[in-house]
Amino acid sequence: MLHVYEDQLNGFERTGNLKEDVYWFLVHGKCPKTAEHCMKVGAEAGRIARLAGADPAAAEAAGYLHDISAVYPNDRRIAVALQLGIEVLPEEEAFPLIVHQKISRAMAEHIFGVTDASILDAVGCHTTLRAHSSLFDKVLFVADKIEWDQQGTPPYITELLAQLDVSLDHAAFAYIDYLWQRRDTLKVVHPWLREAHAELKRQLM
Repeated sequence: MLHVYEDQLNGFERTGNLKEDVYWFLVHGKCPKTAEHCMKVGAEAGRIARLAGADPAAAEAAGYLHDISAVYPNDRRIAVALQLGIEVLPEEEAFPLIVHQKISRAMAEHIFGVTDASILDAVGCHTTLRAHSSLFDKVLFVADKIEWDQQGTPPYITELLAQLDVSLDHAAFAYIDYLWQRRDTLKVVHPWLREAHAELKRQLM
């Protein structure tokens, strides 16, 4: 299985400092913008975890790790996922960007030695969330949306931050509902996002 990572691991040695290791791994993999994004998401996840009563150190770790699969371009992600034994859904095959969350989960475990299931699970659903999501899943999900990796200001950010003052669940729903209201414009609607939207809507309304 680790042969999948052969090119990415060439010249890479872990020091035991996860933050620095992830940053170097991504820069070495020619993804400096993603490296900066992951550092910001780690810091934001730690901040939200403190507010929500979750473990801030674990949240920071999840934030650092969530996009490490960026070292694989979109046109390789389905092949990599299959080589790793990851189930690829039709929506992911149609829009490979989304499968990166599952690949990042595997890489966090295989390359960075993460064994904490709460960290791995949060990394594995940070883009779409999922039904029956944990507090920790939502911490990373919301942190990633606040520190988004696109240009400009996120169009949903005002509402999301306002809802975060109410609760973490309200903040997560604010983003998912933003997408849901525009689902006809999305390339795909991932089933995990669909299920998370329905569940949070029931819970909050």
